[in-house]
Amino acid sequence: MAVTATDTAPDGAGVGYRLDGDVAVLELRRPAAGNALDAALRTALLAAVRRVRGDEAVRAVLFTAQGRHFCVGQDLKEHARALEHDPASAFAIVREEYNPLVSALHALPQPVVAAVEGACVGAGLGLALCADLRVAAESARFSTAFTGIGLAADTGVSGALARAVGPSRAAALMLLDERLDAEAARRYGLVHRVVPDGAAAAEGLALARRLAGGPTAAYAEVKALLRHADTADVADMLQREAAAQERLGRTEDHRAAVRAFLAGDRPTFHGH
Repeated sequence: MAVTATDTAPDGAGVGYRLDGDVAVLELRRPAAGNALDAALRTALLAAVRRVRGDEAVRAVLFTAQGRHFCVGQDLKEHARALEHDPASAFAIVREEYNPLVSALHALPQPVVAAVEGACVGAGLGLALCADLRVAAESARFSTAFTGIGLAADTGVSGALARAVGPSRAAALMLLDERLDAEAARRYGLVHRVVPDGAAAAEGLALARRLAGGPTAAYAEVKALLRHADTADVADMLQREAAAQERLGRTEDHRAAVRAFLAGDRPTFHGH
Protein backbone atom coordinates (compact mmCIF):
# COMPACT_ATOMS: atom_id res chain seq x y z
CA MET A 1 0.00 0.00 0.00
CA ALA A 2 1.92 2.99 -1.26
CA VAL A 3 1.64 6.30 0.54
CA THR A 4 1.40 9.37 -1.67
CA ALA A 5 1.73 12.88 -0.26
CA THR A 6 -0.97 15.00 -1.84
CA ASP A 7 0.86 18.21 -1.02
CA THR A 8 3.93 19.12 0.96
CA ALA A 9 4.76 22.22 3.00
CA PRO A 10 8.29 23.68 3.17
CA ASP A 11 8.93 21.97 6.51
CA GLY A 12 8.06 18.57 5.03
CA ALA A 13 4.55 18.56 6.47
CA GLY A 14 1.54 17.76 4.39
CA VAL A 15 -1.35 15.33 4.07
CA GLY A 16 -0.72 11.66 3.43
CA TYR A 17 -3.08 9.87 1.07
CA ARG A 18 -3.11 6.12 0.67
CA LEU A 19 -5.55 3.43 -0.25
CA ASP A 20 -6.11 0.51 2.10
CA GLY A 21 -8.20 -1.60 -0.24
CA ASP A 22 -11.23 0.58 -0.89
CA VAL A 23 -10.62 2.83 2.14
CA ALA A 24 -8.87 6.17 1.55
CA VAL A 25 -6.67 7.10 4.51
CA LEU A 26 -6.05 10.84 4.92
CA GLU A 27 -3.36 11.68 7.46
CA LEU A 28 -2.40 15.13 8.72
CA ARG A 29 1.39 15.31 8.76
CA ARG A 30 2.58 18.24 10.78
CA PRO A 31 3.19 16.49 14.10
CA ALA A 32 5.87 18.86 15.42
CA ALA A 33 3.25 21.64 15.44
CA GLY A 34 0.41 19.49 16.77
CA ASN A 35 -0.93 19.39 13.20
CA ALA A 36 -1.82 23.06 13.49
CA LEU A 37 -3.51 24.21 10.32
CA ASP A 38 -1.27 26.57 8.39
CA ALA A 39 -1.82 27.60 4.77
CA ALA A 40 0.11 24.64 3.33
CA LEU A 41 -1.74 22.08 5.43
CA ARG A 42 -5.14 23.59 4.63
CA THR A 43 -4.34 23.53 0.92
CA ALA A 44 -3.06 19.95 1.11
CA LEU A 45 -6.13 18.74 2.97
CA LEU A 46 -8.56 20.31 0.53
CA ALA A 47 -6.67 18.70 -2.37
CA ALA A 48 -6.83 15.32 -0.63
CA VAL A 49 -10.57 15.61 0.01
CA ARG A 50 -11.18 16.53 -3.61
CA ARG A 51 -9.07 13.56 -4.65
CA VAL A 52 -11.32 11.28 -2.59
CA ARG A 53 -14.40 12.77 -4.24
CA GLY A 54 -12.95 12.03 -7.67
CA ASP A 55 -11.95 8.43 -6.94
CA GLU A 56 -14.83 6.04 -7.61
CA ALA A 57 -12.84 3.17 -6.06
CA VAL A 58 -13.05 4.78 -2.59
CA ARG A 59 -15.94 3.37 -0.54
CA ALA A 60 -15.01 4.80 2.88
CA VAL A 61 -12.57 7.31 4.38
CA LEU A 62 -10.38 7.33 7.48
CA PHE A 63 -9.23 10.76 8.67
CA THR A 64 -6.32 10.61 11.09
CA ALA A 65 -3.08 12.38 12.02
CA GLN A 66 0.56 11.78 12.84
CA GLY A 67 2.00 12.48 16.29
CA ARG A 68 0.51 13.04 19.73
CA HIS A 69 -2.35 15.30 18.64
CA PHE A 70 -5.07 15.09 16.06
CA CYS A 71 -5.16 18.84 15.43
CA VAL A 72 -4.70 21.85 17.71
CA GLY A 73 -6.62 24.10 15.31
CA GLN A 74 -5.50 27.14 13.38
CA ASP A 75 -1.79 27.89 13.47
CA LEU A 76 -1.80 30.89 15.82
CA LYS A 77 1.70 31.96 14.82
CA GLU A 78 0.49 32.29 11.25
CA HIS A 79 -2.62 34.09 12.49
CA ALA A 80 -0.56 36.52 14.60
CA ARG A 81 1.54 37.38 11.55
CA ALA A 82 -1.63 38.02 9.55
CA LEU A 83 -2.99 40.32 12.27
CA GLU A 84 0.27 42.21 12.31
CA HIS A 85 0.52 42.50 8.55
CA ASP A 86 -3.09 43.16 7.51
CA PRO A 87 -5.73 43.00 10.29
CA ALA A 88 -8.54 43.85 7.87
CA SER A 89 -8.03 40.66 5.87
CA ALA A 90 -6.70 38.35 8.58
CA PHE A 91 -9.98 36.43 8.65
CA ALA A 92 -10.35 36.08 4.89
CA ILE A 93 -9.13 32.48 5.26
CA VAL A 94 -12.43 31.56 6.98
CA ARG A 95 -14.46 32.23 3.82
CA GLU A 96 -11.73 31.45 1.31
CA GLU A 97 -10.14 28.32 2.82
CA TYR A 98 -11.96 26.87 5.83
CA ASN A 99 -15.46 27.13 4.40
CA PRO A 100 -14.61 25.31 1.14
CA LEU A 101 -12.74 22.65 3.12
CA VAL A 102 -15.64 21.96 5.48
CA SER A 103 -18.11 22.02 2.59
CA ALA A 104 -15.99 19.51 0.67
CA LEU A 105 -15.76 17.17 3.65
CA HIS A 106 -19.51 17.32 4.28
CA ALA A 107 -20.22 16.70 0.60
CA LEU A 108 -18.33 13.40 0.49
CA PRO A 109 -20.83 10.64 -0.28
CA GLN A 110 -18.59 8.04 1.36
CA PRO A 111 -18.83 7.41 5.12
CA VAL A 112 -15.99 9.16 6.95
CA VAL A 113 -14.39 7.98 10.21
CA ALA A 114 -12.12 10.27 12.25
CA ALA A 115 -9.50 8.71 14.55
CA VAL A 116 -8.54 11.16 17.30
CA GLU A 117 -5.51 11.01 19.60
CA GLY A 118 -4.57 13.87 21.93
CA ALA A 119 -5.86 17.38 21.34
CA CYS A 120 -8.77 18.03 19.01
CA VAL A 121 -9.58 21.71 19.43
CA GLY A 122 -10.81 24.74 17.53
CA ALA A 123 -10.74 24.20 13.80
CA GLY A 124 -9.41 20.71 14.50
CA LEU A 125 -12.67 19.94 16.29
CA GLY A 126 -14.52 21.39 13.32
CA LEU A 127 -12.72 18.97 10.99
CA ALA A 128 -13.42 15.99 13.26
CA LEU A 129 -17.09 16.97 13.37
CA CYS A 130 -17.19 16.65 9.58
CA ALA A 131 -16.75 12.89 10.03
CA ASP A 132 -19.77 10.64 10.34
CA LEU A 133 -18.20 8.60 13.16
CA ARG A 134 -15.38 9.42 15.56
CA VAL A 135 -13.07 7.04 17.43
CA ALA A 136 -11.10 8.57 20.31
CA ALA A 137 -8.06 7.40 22.24
CA GLU A 138 -8.29 7.57 26.03
CA SER A 139 -5.95 10.59 26.03
CA ALA A 140 -8.07 12.54 23.53
CA ARG A 141 -9.47 15.86 24.64
CA PHE A 142 -11.93 18.10 22.87
CA SER A 143 -12.45 21.84 23.13
CA THR A 144 -13.90 24.60 20.98
CA ALA A 145 -11.15 27.00 22.19
CA PHE A 146 -12.54 29.93 20.21
CA THR A 147 -13.84 32.08 23.06
CA GLY A 148 -10.53 31.57 24.86
CA ILE A 149 -8.98 33.88 22.27
CA GLY A 150 -11.98 36.19 21.96
CA LEU A 151 -13.61 34.58 18.93
CA ALA A 152 -16.92 32.80 18.29
CA ALA A 153 -16.62 29.76 15.99
CA ASP A 154 -15.78 28.70 12.46
CA THR A 155 -15.27 25.46 10.49
CA GLY A 156 -18.94 24.71 11.12
CA VAL A 157 -18.40 24.02 14.82
CA SER A 158 -21.47 25.87 16.11
CA GLY A 159 -23.94 23.87 14.05
CA ALA A 160 -22.16 20.51 14.07
CA LEU A 161 -21.51 20.59 17.82
CA ALA A 162 -25.13 21.44 18.61
CA ARG A 163 -26.29 18.55 16.43
CA ALA A 164 -23.81 16.16 18.04
CA VAL A 165 -24.33 16.95 21.73
CA GLY A 166 -27.46 19.13 21.88
CA PRO A 167 -27.84 22.93 22.12
CA SER A 168 -27.44 23.21 25.90
CA ARG A 169 -24.21 21.22 26.05
CA ALA A 170 -22.90 22.99 22.97
CA ALA A 171 -23.56 26.35 24.63
CA ALA A 172 -21.59 25.31 27.72
CA LEU A 173 -18.70 23.98 25.65
CA MET A 174 -18.54 27.16 23.58
CA LEU A 175 -19.36 29.90 26.10
CA LEU A 176 -17.38 28.45 29.00
CA ASP A 177 -14.66 26.96 26.79
CA GLU A 178 -15.17 23.68 28.65
CA ARG A 179 -13.03 20.70 27.74
CA LEU A 180 -14.14 17.12 27.36
CA ASP A 181 -11.96 14.09 27.91
CA ALA A 182 -12.58 11.02 25.77
CA GLU A 183 -15.01 9.31 28.13
CA ALA A 184 -17.06 12.47 28.63
CA ALA A 185 -17.10 12.95 24.85
CA ARG A 186 -18.46 9.42 24.49
CA ARG A 187 -21.19 10.10 27.07
CA TYR A 188 -22.10 13.31 25.26
CA GLY A 189 -22.38 11.44 21.97
CA LEU A 190 -19.46 13.30 20.43
CA VAL A 191 -17.47 10.11 19.81
CA HIS A 192 -18.63 6.64 18.82
CA ARG A 193 -16.00 4.61 20.65
CA VAL A 194 -13.07 5.08 23.08
CA VAL A 195 -9.97 2.91 22.70
CA PRO A 196 -6.53 2.70 24.37
CA ASP A 197 -3.92 5.30 23.45
CA GLY A 198 -2.20 4.50 20.18
CA ALA A 199 -5.10 2.39 18.93
CA ALA A 200 -7.42 5.03 17.47
CA ALA A 201 -6.11 4.76 13.90
CA ALA A 202 -6.30 0.96 13.86
CA GLU A 203 -9.80 0.97 15.34
CA GLY A 204 -10.86 3.69 12.94
CA LEU A 205 -9.49 1.74 9.99
CA ALA A 206 -11.36 -1.39 11.08
CA LEU A 207 -14.55 0.64 11.28
CA ALA A 208 -13.89 2.24 7.87
CA ARG A 209 -13.27 -1.20 6.34
CA ARG A 210 -16.56 -2.41 7.77
CA LEU A 211 -18.36 0.55 6.23
CA ALA A 212 -16.56 0.04 2.91
CA GLY A 213 -18.01 -3.45 2.75
CA GLY A 214 -21.52 -2.19 3.34
CA PRO A 215 -24.25 -0.64 1.17
CA THR A 216 -22.40 2.52 0.22
CA ALA A 217 -25.18 3.78 -2.05
CA ALA A 218 -27.51 3.62 0.94
CA TYR A 219 -24.89 5.31 3.13
CA ALA A 220 -24.71 8.23 0.69
CA GLU A 221 -28.48 8.64 0.85
CA VAL A 222 -28.43 8.43 4.67
CA LYS A 223 -25.79 11.17 4.80
CA ALA A 224 -27.86 13.38 2.50
CA LEU A 225 -30.98 12.87 4.64
CA LEU A 226 -29.14 13.68 7.85
CA ARG A 227 -27.77 16.91 6.34
CA HIS A 228 -31.35 18.15 5.99
CA ALA A 229 -32.69 16.75 9.26
CA ASP A 230 -32.36 20.07 11.13
CA THR A 231 -33.98 22.25 8.49
CA ALA A 232 -36.64 20.10 6.83
CA ASP A 233 -40.17 19.98 8.19
CA VAL A 234 -42.00 16.66 8.48
CA ALA A 235 -43.59 16.85 5.02
CA ASP A 236 -40.28 17.73 3.37
CA MET A 237 -38.44 14.98 5.23
CA LEU A 238 -41.04 12.40 4.24
CA GLN A 239 -40.67 13.40 0.61
CA ARG A 240 -36.89 13.23 0.80
CA GLU A 241 -37.02 9.79 2.40
CA ALA A 242 -39.48 8.52 -0.19
CA ALA A 243 -37.28 9.78 -3.03
CA ALA A 244 -34.21 8.16 -1.49
CA GLN A 245 -35.99 4.82 -1.11
CA GLU A 246 -37.16 4.97 -4.73
CA ARG A 247 -33.62 5.62 -5.95
CA LEU A 248 -32.17 2.84 -3.81
CA GLY A 249 -34.97 0.49 -4.82
CA ARG A 250 -33.66 0.63 -8.36
CA THR A 251 -30.13 -0.46 -7.34
CA GLU A 252 -28.76 -3.93 -7.79
CA ASP A 253 -27.51 -3.72 -4.19
CA HIS A 254 -31.08 -3.63 -2.91
CA ARG A 255 -32.43 -6.32 -5.20
CA ALA A 256 -29.51 -8.64 -4.48
CA ALA A 257 -29.78 -8.04 -0.73
CA VAL A 258 -33.48 -8.96 -0.76
CA ARG A 259 -32.71 -12.15 -2.68
CA ALA A 260 -29.90 -12.97 -0.24
CA PHE A 261 -32.14 -12.35 2.76
CA LEU A 262 -34.86 -14.64 1.42
CA ALA A 263 -32.27 -17.32 0.68
CA GLY A 264 -30.74 -17.02 4.13
CA ASP A 265 -27.47 -15.72 2.70
CA ARG A 266 -25.35 -12.72 3.59
CA PRO A 267 -25.61 -9.93 1.00
CA THR A 268 -22.65 -8.51 -0.88
CA PHE A 269 -22.80 -4.81 -1.75
CA HIS A 270 -21.17 -3.09 -4.73
CA GLY A 271 -22.44 0.46 -4.40
CA HIS A 272 -24.81 0.43 -7.37
